[in-house]
Amino acid sequence: MTYCVAIKLNAGLVFLSDSRTNAGLDQISTFRKMIVYEKPDDRFMVLLSAGNLSISQSIREILQVEKLKDPHDDTQAITIWNAKSMFDAARVLGAAIRHVYERDAAALKQAGVDFNVSLIFGGQIKGEGMRLFQVYSAGNFIEATPETPYFQVGESKYGKPVLDRVITPATPLDEAAKCALVSMDSTLKSNLSVGLPLDMVVYEVDTFQTDKVVCIDEHNPYFKMMHNSWGVKLREVFDSIEDPTWDGGKTDVPLMQAASRNLPLKKITTPQEKLI
Repeated sequence: MTYCVAIKLNAGLVFLSDSRTNAGLDQISTFRKMIVYEKPDDRFMVLLSAGNLSISQSIREILQVEKLKDPHDDTQAITIWNAKSMFDAARVLGAAIRHVYERDAAALKQAGVDFNVSLIFGGQIKGEGMRLFQVYSAGNFIEATPETPYFQVGESKYGKPVLDRVITPATPLDEAAKCALVSMDSTLKSNLSVGLPLDMVVYEVDTFQTDKVVCIDEHNPYFKMMHNSWGVKLREVFDSIEDPTWDGGKTDVPLMQAASRNLPLKKITTPQEKLI
């Protein structure tokens, strides 16, 4: 399994992925889930992938050369390198997924393997704003909005709460990068199928290139500091919350209080009693 997250902000984009794949407890490998497509002063795009590794690697390979017919230009097909919008680039990615499906899906099904892949694709092409898409196994996709400014694929549940509490479109870029790392750390802590090293890319709006590309392993000083600080601070906050009182003890926040609209849970004490 894997965990990938991408965040779209007013200030830019943040991409983060782990690198663990496993086919059982004793078959753990490291494969990168992120690829960056950059043409300075023209376009910057990042692809994150989760799901079946052979499928995602095939899609990444085909995406380099996949072409779509341009209804407005009979002489030139659309590729990710000449698309005039991220929407068109996402359509090319969808076509690449369907290309792999048509080639491999029947053989995979015969072998008992589902065609399973989830992708995040985002970036900016000169002439329009940044865009971020989540792309599904059928090649269809949805786009991030101000109400939903981030996407996750893979083991998403453990890292979601901190993103929901922190991230808005106005979040500063460095703060969002920190939040993404906390989200990843929470996932690493709770799920063995996600693992180091991590790949992180941070992109500033309208730059069409970035040098903020880092591979994070267990020796990275910032990640070690953040991991330790997050654990300590969570414990401090937890300890600062008052314990519940059960026996009429003095408190300003009683737990043993009747609910305003619901009856308390009914106990069954004899075989003859009914739940309802």
